[in-house]
Amino acid sequence: MTTLASERSWLLDPNLLKLVHQCRRLIQSEFGVKLHLTEQHLEERLADYAGKTRSPHLIRTWEALKAQVPQLSVSAESGEAQPKRLYRGQVIEEEPGNPTGNAEPDSPPLPRKTKVIYRGQVIE
Repeated sequence: MTTLASERSWLLDPNLLKLVHQCRRLIQSEFGVKLHLTEQHLEERLADYAGKTRSPHLIRTWEALKAQVPQLSVSAESGEAQPKRLYRGQVIEEEPGNPTGNAEPDSPPLPRKTKVIYRGQVIE
């Protein structure tokens, strides 16, 4: 069993720590999220924000960090799952039975949850 300290021994290198601090500062200025060095999934969150950024400086800093620490690229690739769908920065929750969100073409349309009244008439 490995501990968090043994997994993060690369953070003791001053040059690598400087790159991590640069990434943290750039992420905070762009996304407004303050990452802490003691977070459990720091590497994954750094990789996630580096993938979302528009800043070429953050991308270059993250690539330099990944080049010097080989275990970062391994953990970033293993943690990849199906990407979440976003709308205006908010995650869209999927329906559990229907991952695409579209109804099957041969199924009848779902009834409305609320009654809609237009000009005095109930709309079906």
